[in-house]
Amino acid sequence: MAKLMVLVGVFALSFCVAMAADQSALQDFCVAESNSQVLLNGLACKKASSVEASDFSFSGLHIAGNTSNAVGSRVTLVSATQIPGLNTLGISLARIDYAPWGINPPHAHPRATEILTVIEGSLEVGFVTSNPDNRLISKILNKGDVFVFPIGLIHYQKNVGNGNAMAIAGLSSQNPGVITIANAVFGSKPDISTDILVRAFQVDKNIISEMQSKF
Repeated sequence: MAKLMVLVGVFALSFCVAMAADQSALQDFCVAESNSQVLLNGLACKKASSVEASDFSFSGLHIAGNTSNAVGSRVTLVSATQIPGLNTLGISLARIDYAPWGINPPHAHPRATEILTVIEGSLEVGFVTSNPDNRLISKILNKGDVFVFPIGLIHYQKNVGNGNAMAIAGLSSQNPGVITIANAVFGSKPDISTDILVRAFQVDKNIISEMQSKF
């Protein structure tokens, strides 16, 4: 019995090692086939023979996003949806435009670390460490400065100038996801129960109801 248990353990370990060995791509590329009905963690691949240069390019990132909204910012994401050739490569890109004093409100990317480069203007940026410290790490960035937001942590940017600002962000996932904190907490469908939010935020029920009405 002991010998059998050892063999089982060795097999399990070998299986885990084998599963961990293929984290990198097994082919030159896997251009996304948007019409495929195959469901997997990513998108199905086109036949290599039908791949074209256009599968690896995107035009339009020079166009400023419309920032005439409540927060004064606009994110233009470039992912495998826009560039099918990004599929399985584990990266994506975003342009973020900010109106004067506009913000990219507190949010988190559940699947990606973000590296942000300021192209124009000045930004206050910051992220909050996890419990129990909840420490705010923040900095003012100017044109050409770079800042990293670790995966999963809540972070934000604010334009601290009187003119427009713009930044480019690289993300370590083809589908980084975004959880905007206010939208998620106060705009969930269906609503999170008011009594839960009252106790969580330690405020009056009417304040919670007003916040939920905004989202």
